[in-house]
Amino acid sequence: MSALATPGRPPVVEPAGEPVIDVTSLGVSVGDLTLVEDVSFTIGRGERVGLIGESGSGKSLTGLALLGLLPDDLRASGSVRLSAPGGLDITTATERELTRIRGRDVAMVFQEPMTALNPTMKVGDQVAEALLVHQTVTDRRAADRRAVELLTDVRLADPADVARAYPHQLSGGQRQRVVLAIALANDPALLVCDEPTTALDVTVQALVLDLVVRGVEARDAALLLITHDLAVVATTCERVLVMYGGRIVEAGPVDQVFTRPRHRYTAGLVAASDLTRLDGRGRLSTIPGTVPPAGGFPDGCVFRTRCAHASDECAVAPPWTGTDDGHGYACYHPAGAPRDDRDHSTSDDAVASDGLVAGATETSDAMGAARPARVAAAISVRDVTREFVRARRSLTGPKPVVRALRGASFEVQPGERFGIVGESGCGKSTLLRILGGLDQPTSGAVVIEGTEIGSLPERRLRFLRERLQLMFQDPMGSLDPRMRVRDIVAEPLVAQRHPAPHERVAQLLTEVGLQPEAAHRYPHQFSGGQRQRISIARALAPRPGILLADEPVSALDVSVRAQVLNLISDLVDELDLTLVLVSHDLSVVRHLCDRVAVMSAGEIVEIGPTRQIWESPQHPYTQRLLAAVPTIAGGLGAARKRG
Repeated sequence: MSALATPGRPPVVEPAGEPVIDVTSLGVSVGDLTLVEDVSFTIGRGERVGLIGESGSGKSLTGLALLGLLPDDLRASGSVRLSAPGGLDITTATERELTRIRGRDVAMVFQEPMTALNPTMKVGDQVAEALLVHQTVTDRRAADRRAVELLTDVRLADPADVARAYPHQLSGGQRQRVVLAIALANDPALLVCDEPTTALDVTVQALVLDLVVRGVEARDAALLLITHDLAVVATTCERVLVMYGGRIVEAGPVDQVFTRPRHRYTAGLVAASDLTRLDGRGRLSTIPGTVPPAGGFPDGCVFRTRCAHASDECAVAPPWTGTDDGHGYACYHPAGAPRDDRDHSTSDDAVASDGLVAGATETSDAMGAARPARVAAAISVRDVTREFVRARRSLTGPKPVVRALRGASFEVQPGERFGIVGESGCGKSTLLRILGGLDQPTSGAVVIEGTEIGSLPERRLRFLRERLQLMFQDPMGSLDPRMRVRDIVAEPLVAQRHPAPHERVAQLLTEVGLQPEAAHRYPHQFSGGQRQRISIARALAPRPGILLADEPVSALDVSVRAQVLNLISDLVDELDLTLVLVSHDLSVVRHLCDRVAVMSAGEIVEIGPTRQIWESPQHPYTQRLLAAVPTIAGGLGAARKRG
């Protein structure tokens, strides 16, 4: 496989098999603003290709352009040609022609299955509809039978019952498998998956990825997997395209691109994705700055404003170059170059330029033994249970009781970093809500800094609102879109009658790496990572002693994730906070926490120092969780064995 290039054009890597889709000089624009420019690649039959890059790099727009699904105000140029039917060019096809091929020749799995499914239709009817619309099956009964078969293929338990259910009655992982069944219903030649596993826990993610691979292999179909998770690409794909600033900056076999990246942006992504790689101060590698807004990318190399190695020559667009090993890159200072006139190791200046807190203290190895216990626990949980009573399923039957927590017990010492991991539905978030005083246990005791809170009414929880604060998973959902940042951050201070709340806001924004001018803007004017920083500022406003974080980085790019994790680690140390972190991402807990509790079906099945849990897990459930964690090294190793 070799990278083919022409002067001023990105390389097109030859596919391994018969071409299914040929993208040539694809551009996406709105008015005079260019969002995607000169993108070219080809995917062959049976080939699996990953498309990676940060949010705002143009990945999803490229995926939507392949199906002609761009919003009405966006215009596509160039060529997106399918091998069938008759070499249709999607960029110039009519809506009638596009309707005929969508779901039949090319299909898409979206990131959020709840928005992709019709909430008013039963699941089986939606799968059958995909068959009937394209006349793959003309008889309704045959379509219903085939729908159950497809739900069986994606390993849904009781597929006949699932077919009769509505989307809201299924879990996130079940809904994603339903969407996959619909996408594969008509045996498409190309399957496009846009972040299909971002919000899933590791075991469900592993299952969905396995189903995607098996589904395309069984149909000899091509796959384009769009994601910011490099480990997922290493596990699933054979070739990878790296995108930044609406352009492909590097392309080639996964093994070569991830182990010997040429473009500095690719090297930054690979480094930021490794949560075991720390510098001398215990900090993760990050890419300085953030992705510029559309239209804000510089001339020349689009990455040069964030690159620590940029020079004057980078202001001129470098030529695309093909190499024998399959890479295509455009970089005057490629990573791994045999000769370099500067020391490109990470310097203090480069680390500080990522916009995080200056003067951060060294962090200890989070995988080490737990910190020595102190006399009084910051948090004490004793045999806590939580039961929810649901509505009757029949007029005479009993009300079903769901046991979300089953006798959870543990202690967290002051200044400790404590992690809670487990699959979706295991009771993690329920436990965190009880710790935060947002819910009450059915039985058991919760003691926060010496005060039992389980039975206290809201009016007596004022001390808890001052001493304990929460960070939520989705900052866009937890920040009021009608309030300016200054009012959002000041809100807990105003509630506690702080004498100068807005003066404290400027200080807080600086502490979390934002400019004080950000106080006058609204949440929608920020990136996901910046919104999470605003959430952190709001949580720190009352100067709490305990910080509860519920999946704080699950939806962030690898580079932004590293920045936010560095920020949380710095602030926990500087402010001597006690941290309780809930996450389904075991690598995040491994990096950040001293001790970890593993939850399954409402019970804590294993608890201990992080290093001990990772190196010698005792419970079979913990062993399964750790085995399901995708890594770049593991994915590449498995690929070499298959090869």
